[in-house]
Amino acid sequence: MIATMLTIMIVLLLLGFPMMIPMMAAAIVVVIFFMPNIDPMFLVQQMMEGISSYVLLAVPLFIFAADIMSTGKTSKRLLDFVGAFIGHLRGGYAITTAAACTLFGSISGSTQATVVAIGTPMRKRLLSVGYKDSSAIALIINASDIALLIPPSIGMIIYALAAPRVSVGDLFIAGIGPGLLIFAMFAIYSFIHAKIFNIPLAPKYSWKERWKVTVKALFPLGFPAIIVGGIYFGIFSPTEAAGISVLYALILELLIFRTIKIPDVPKIALSTGLVTSAVFILVAAGQAFSWLISYARIPQMLTETVLGSDPTALQVLLIVAIFFFIGCMFVDPIVVILILTPIFYPAAMAAGVDPIHLGIVITFQAALGSATPPFGVDIFTASAVFNKSYLDVIKGTPPYIVMLLIASVLIILFEEISLFLL
Repeated sequence: MIATMLTIMIVLLLLGFPMMIPMMAAAIVVVIFFMPNIDPMFLVQQMMEGISSYVLLAVPLFIFAADIMSTGKTSKRLLDFVGAFIGHLRGGYAITTAAACTLFGSISGSTQATVVAIGTPMRKRLLSVGYKDSSAIALIINASDIALLIPPSIGMIIYALAAPRVSVGDLFIAGIGPGLLIFAMFAIYSFIHAKIFNIPLAPKYSWKERWKVTVKALFPLGFPAIIVGGIYFGIFSPTEAAGISVLYALILELLIFRTIKIPDVPKIALSTGLVTSAVFILVAAGQAFSWLISYARIPQMLTETVLGSDPTALQVLLIVAIFFFIGCMFVDPIVVILILTPIFYPAAMAAGVDPIHLGIVITFQAALGSATPPFGVDIFTASAVFNKSYLDVIKGTPPYIVMLLIASVLIILFEEISLFLL
């Protein structure tokens, strides 16, 4: 049965079908030929159940808010603000890129959206002060990983959907520590890299100019303050925060900045709808597939084979990290989280792993795999946005991958990095 399932999925993927088709085809074939006592229509019920969760309402709302702000001038205002204070330092524009990805991650929750919104203007700035294109692109796609850890994070919402009784709000707060850790590592590396390669310093802003860009950035900076602060102090739930983020984005771009007009809103909503539909189809297919592998006791068989009968918490986390990292190198992170979380979650709970810590480890590996060859989704996003070849995009990534792997080990070994704010 397992061999049949894997064969169907691999063959259909090699033929170029989108991921939801191999998952559903494999599930239907297995039910028909190996589980004749189960009505195949039950898979449809599972699909509907997969997208009926209240927490999923946050996904289209956060995407919509990010699309509104990406269409407007929010990302530029954030870039100007950060650049005004640190752009003139050694490696300042590279540090600005990492900082801007961190800030924009608190708006988009998506690595790919961050690559587009921050990468396009920052690549030009990095090139203007002497960075090689390969170094600039590598920094952009790897710094975008921070967006999946800084709240709000779509990856964390999907994990909370796949893992029972896990608070999305707690996950959001727990992601702040790892996100800041990565930013600090990238900032230190950027300083050293700029010193070694003698990257010229960017012009220094006067305090008057800094005041101007700070005033312009006050409203965009209010976005993470409202989202994180509201969730942390229990004012509203993550889903309610998503609704507030849309309202806040519309007020900013329509009424205050006036960078978009009312006729633009339906166009932006259509773009959001297309992205959301793709996400929800994956979630629905993933729910049916997850139910099937759970019913067939595949998680128990796999974990006993890979982990043994009595694994320690550290062993479980290391195996989880390896499986998710490799999986996200080849497949969309949403799919990997939906499929693998139900497999490893029971073993992790039995070993005494904190479910929030497990969620951060999984989300981090999803982010890391997204920017790692051969098929990390951020690589192809950058290739399309910057019109560069695959090899040009990945040329400068090794130092960042090494740093992210070091950060991964630290997050696994020291759960306080994730849980100190809870």
